[in-house]
Amino acid sequence: MDYKQAGVNIDAGEEVVSRIKPLVKQTFTKGVVGDIGAFGGFFELDLFDYKRPVLVSSVDGVGTKLKVAVELRKYDTVGQCLVNHCVNDILVCGAKPLYFLDYYACGKLTPDHAVAVIGGMAKACSENECALIGGETAEMPGVYAEHDFDLAGTIVGIVEREHIISGKSITEGDVLLGLASTGLHTNGYSLARKVFEGRLHEYSESLGTTIGDALLTVHRSYLNVIYPMLQRFEIKGLAHNTGGGLVGNTMRVVPKGLQLKIDWDAWKWLPIFELIQKAGDVPIEDMRRTFNLGIGLVVIASPSEADRIGAHLKTLGEPFWHIGEVAPA
Repeated sequence: MDYKQAGVNIDAGEEVVSRIKPLVKQTFTKGVVGDIGAFGGFFELDLFDYKRPVLVSSVDGVGTKLKVAVELRKYDTVGQCLVNHCVNDILVCGAKPLYFLDYYACGKLTPDHAVAVIGGMAKACSENECALIGGETAEMPGVYAEHDFDLAGTIVGIVEREHIISGKSITEGDVLLGLASTGLHTNGYSLARKVFEGRLHEYSESLGTTIGDALLTVHRSYLNVIYPMLQRFEIKGLAHNTGGGLVGNTMRVVPKGLQLKIDWDAWKWLPIFELIQKAGDVPIEDMRRTFNLGIGLVVIASPSEADRIGAHLKTLGEPFWHIGEVAPA
C-alpha cells in the first residue's frame, strides 16, 4: 500500500502547482515579496499615504454553489465568486484589498478542475488589484466524495482608521440606495438546488440560458464602483447583502434604536428569483430572508448626499434604486 493507493496523488498536486504558477504571478502587485511555494506568503506594506493604517481581514466560502459547479462541470466561475465575495466584505468597511489566500480541498484531485478553480480566483484577484500570494490544495479521500470539493478564502485589506465605515453616524431619515446584483451571488443555493433538483440543464426562456448557468453567474465585485466614492461622498454605512437577506445584513451596520423601512416595490426582482419562488412555491418572507433579490450592496447616506450619490451612479451607468430609509425602532 502506498500513498497513491490510499487516495492521495502527490504527482497530481505537483502538476497543479506547476500549472497555476503563471496564473498566480499575474496577480502580483508591487507589495508581493518572493514567489509562491514557500511556507508563507510575504507582502510588504507601503504605509506612506497612511497616518493610522488598519488591516481588515475576512474569510468566507461560496457554499453549496459548488454542487452546481460539479453537476455542470464548470469550475472557473466559483473561484471568481469567492474572491469577489471577500473583496465586498472588506469594502463595506472602507478597505481596499491587498492580498488573498485560498484553500481548495477535494476527494480526488483532478488537475484540470483545480486549475480552473484557482484560475478563476487569479482572474478576480487581477480585476480587483489584489495579489494571490498563497494557498493550500488538500486531497482528502474519506472526508469528501470523489467528485466533491470545498473552497474558502481569506482576504486582507487596508483602511485609514478615521475612514473606517462603521455605521455609527447613521440617523433617522437616512436613505438606502440599493445597487444591483448579478443573481444569487453566493447565498441561498441549498434552497435553489432543492427547488431545481434535476432541472439544472433545462433551458429557461425567462432566463435566456439554462437554469444551471444562471445559478453559476459570477458574484460581482463592487470595488471599482464604491471605493472611488469613499473619498468623494459622505457615506455613513455600507452593507454587503449576503446570507440573511437585505434586512438582516443592513441591520448589522445600523445603530440600536433604529430600524429599516424597506420599499419592497422599489425594484423588480431578477428573473431567477421569480422562477425560484414560482417553481418552489417559496413564501415571500423566506425569499426576503434567503436571497438578495437583485440588491447586492446597500449604501446609506443622508437624503442630500444620497441625491448626489445617485447622480454620480447615473453617470457611471450603474443600476440602483431608492429602496427605503432608516426609521425609529
